[in-house]
Amino acid sequence: MTDPATDGWKEREGKGFMASVGPLWSRREGDGWAYGLVARDTHVNATGVVHGGLLMSLADQAMSLLVWEAMERKPCVTIQLDTQFLSAARPGDFIQARGQVIRKTRSLVFVQGTLEVNGEPVVAATGIWKALNHPPAAASAGNR
Repeated sequence: MTDPATDGWKEREGKGFMASVGPLWSRREGDGWAYGLVARDTHVNATGVVHGGLLMSLADQAMSLLVWEAMERKPCVTIQLDTQFLSAARPGDFIQARGQVIRKTRSLVFVQGTLEVNGEPVVAATGIWKALNHPPAAASAGNR
């Protein structure tokens, strides 16, 4: 199995859903970030390749982290995520996610991204995120 740490990747502390499928890895690349996940046997579908739901989750998480930075760390939620599956990923693959903000308004962020394995595209995705005017319920003062 691939060890991302040997190529300068750092394991991120997982929370919530992504903690159950991760760990998620990150690496600084120029002015941006790349994110990754090592596919495990538990990530496969009935045909033995990585489940599309996991790939979509990784794309959503990685692109959300880009939005988080673009919106100066204000809470945002995904309101649309379009994905195109281009190839398969398999257990042991290190799936890398990269993206960029295409447009940002006061309350919306438009992002595009890709997932790759060994430099080959697996998923292409575009999405829209909306800034929240209030913190999520779990982060409110009453739930600390």
